[in-house]
Amino acid sequence: MSARTRIAVIGVGNEFRRDDGVGPAVIARLRARAAGRPLPPGMLLATCEGDPARLIGLWEGAELAVVVDAAHAHPARPGHVHRLSLAAGAPGRPPTTSSHGLGLGEAVELAGILGRLPGQLVVYAVEGADDSLGTELSPAVARVVEPLADDVESEVTRHRDTAARGR
Repeated sequence: MSARTRIAVIGVGNEFRRDDGVGPAVIARLRARAAGRPLPPGMLLATCEGDPARLIGLWEGAELAVVVDAAHAHPARPGHVHRLSLAAGAPGRPPTTSSHGLGLGEAVELAGILGRLPGQLVVYAVEGADDSLGTELSPAVARVVEPLADDVESEVTRHRDTAARGR
């Protein structure tokens, strides 16, 4: 990531594993919106299958990183969205279980150890219902893509407004 990138929005997941593709689906929705209006300068929209090194590379140097990922919960409430926030230097990992074997939790732990966390990390973890092979999200998860894209845009706007007041 270049030093000019201030905000990274990363959709984690595999779009060929149904609900695991919610992160990439939100990024696709944000990209479609961006076709009609430009993104803020320095904003990155990216997808990642969950590799910790890739995640760290995408958010490294960012003031704000927003990550959207599918999560497992027991009992599951498909489509339920959890918002987690972690300031730079804060220990630990997000208290959700990613739908990937390795991924977000490991990336947060490793980035913390290496001093490569973004200034602020916000995770939107969406409880999934189906991670079998296929490209369609379950109805409960599909319903949250649009409002979640709104939430991510609001997160970015709040960050930009706060940063502007601080300058």
